[in-house]
Amino acid sequence: MFRHITAHIFMTLLMYLFIFLSLRIMGKREIGKLSVFDLTISILIAEIAVFAIEDIERPLYDGIVPIVTLVLTQVVLAHFSLKSRKLRLLIDGKPSILISDGKIQRKEMRKQRYNIDDLLLQLRGQNITSLADVEFAILEPTGQLTVIEKDNDISSSNRSGNSSSGKIISDSEASVNEFPKDKIRYEGLPVPLIMDGKVQDDNLEMIGKTRFWLRNQIRQQGVSDFRDVFLCSIDHKGKLYVDHNRSK
Repeated sequence: MFRHITAHIFMTLLMYLFIFLSLRIMGKREIGKLSVFDLTISILIAEIAVFAIEDIERPLYDGIVPIVTLVLTQVVLAHFSLKSRKLRLLIDGKPSILISDGKIQRKEMRKQRYNIDDLLLQLRGQNITSLADVEFAILEPTGQLTVIEKDNDISSSNRSGNSSSGKIISDSEASVNEFPKDKIRYEGLPVPLIMDGKVQDDNLEMIGKTRFWLRNQIRQQGVSDFRDVFLCSIDHKGKLYVDHNRSK
């Protein structure tokens, strides 16, 4: 009896240590807001650990091998998702806009099976009592609701671009003769134009610009190739943010 209890205690402590090390290897993302993929991995690891602890007669590798396999799967996919936005969207999914320009997107809410009570509950959790105060509400892949209130301008300190690689310029400041200095033809959240060195042509078309215009913009930041840009985005006021990494 005593040996049986001791074996359970030993197995519990061993699996605790092993899972702790596994989560450290997978990174801090696993202990933050979990995506569907992260949640699946975490549940499977927990279930395997329970089976290993309950049945101490089974060989130890019956529990360790599946957990190692899951950890390696998560690490490998996380590595490749750093290079591929399509893979990131496939694994984590896309954010869903539930409120846009102050209007509830009922079609998107039905698609996400998100009812009005869920929406109001999340808004109250962020000290917002009226839908009239909301400009945008985005349901993130983690299930968290990001809310942007109306007339909530970004402070100048956030726009100053204090980092060495990230800079912000205005569309009205660009000396591009081929294009009129008109306003960007959309309203809303900042739109990514380049991600991981890849031009988002659909977004360029949405704001009525071309790759030629975009190349001229990034050249003003000392970048000659799209592949050297980690992120480039533009807001509805024509403010362009460019983050590049020459060591890439």
